[in-house]
Amino acid sequence: MIIKNANIYTESKVFQKGELCIQDGKFSNQTTEPTVLDAQGCYAIPGLIDLHLHGCAGHDLCDGTLASLTSIAEYEAAAGITAICPATMTLPKQELLDILRTAGEYQKLSQEQSASKGADLVGINMEGPFISSAKKGAQDPQHIVSCSVETAREFIDASNGLVKLIGIAPECNPDFASFITQLKGQIHISLAHTNADYATAMAAFDAGADHAVHLYNAMPAFTHRAPGVIGAVCDSPHVYAELICDGIHIHPSVVRATLRMLGTDRIVFISDSMRATGMPDGSYTLGGLDVNVKNKKATLASDGAIAGSASNLMECVKTAVTQMDIPLETAVACATINPAKRLGIFQERGSISVGKKADLVLLDDSLQVQAVIKDGKCLDIRN
Repeated sequence: MIIKNANIYTESKVFQKGELCIQDGKFSNQTTEPTVLDAQGCYAIPGLIDLHLHGCAGHDLCDGTLASLTSIAEYEAAAGITAICPATMTLPKQELLDILRTAGEYQKLSQEQSASKGADLVGINMEGPFISSAKKGAQDPQHIVSCSVETAREFIDASNGLVKLIGIAPECNPDFASFITQLKGQIHISLAHTNADYATAMAAFDAGADHAVHLYNAMPAFTHRAPGVIGAVCDSPHVYAELICDGIHIHPSVVRATLRMLGTDRIVFISDSMRATGMPDGSYTLGGLDVNVKNKKATLASDGAIAGSASNLMECVKTAVTQMDIPLETAVACATINPAKRLGIFQERGSISVGKKADLVLLDDSLQVQAVIKDGKCLDIRN
């Protein structure tokens, strides 16, 4: 395939007018494939990578079924998200093990296919169960447990190595430093749903934790005398931080300030989407809890707390650009290059570079998806 006249997003994080060649499902310097696609007036960006979502299209990772994972993957790919690392909720241990085994089985089956019309499952982000009841958000507190290296390794083994991140609340786990030290070479340890103060968060990051789950949400506020987790993230250059740019979770001014404070290389845009994404307003569930969704806002029926989002990552990127004044070049990096590097898959995806998987999205000047190409083939994105 040849894609002509596109404004191509490069690894230098700028757009350049040019032509792309795709051969055997990868970006190439030349091609013998006869298909020519005219992308006049379109941006060509890498397929997005969402490293924190729960579900969409009426389905959730924690349904624990191959059918749900298939539906999630197909919805995401059609929206321009070509790789996913969905997140688990705080559930009973045995239920989590079953969910992880199903995910590992799904990945194995997907890899046996030469190409898939669904987003590739590239990891699992374990948001619970080692969290704080004080900052539980939409997590079920009755299933919160103390962090355990043995349990974490059971999770990793059950997923066939698919688990890439595990969250903890260090203030609730006195032996958090040992937990982090023993696991940090195998997975990324994140601070998630935590009430940690600055000193405790810094101790966790100094021990080797290197990720923060949805910065600002489910953690202490950032204030001038108590900077908390957010201040610790700022002072720890090795730490990546997730941001939900759906226009509901974080004020646009805070998104802009955070990009200036942390820089653009370690912020990862996520959707945190739940099963209502792509669905009409109504009543849904998340982690066994009832959720009401109205005008893209998902809240717990019990107390009105925000319960994930009802926006996919492409919608979040568009919101960041059109409503938050984030440059398109920055927003794309935060949804492609940065998550790919965080997940350790940048050598094969996350940018439009020769030799990488030919996953890309064509956007018009209003940032509407015009085409999705995955593994070098155009997907049917009709709703």
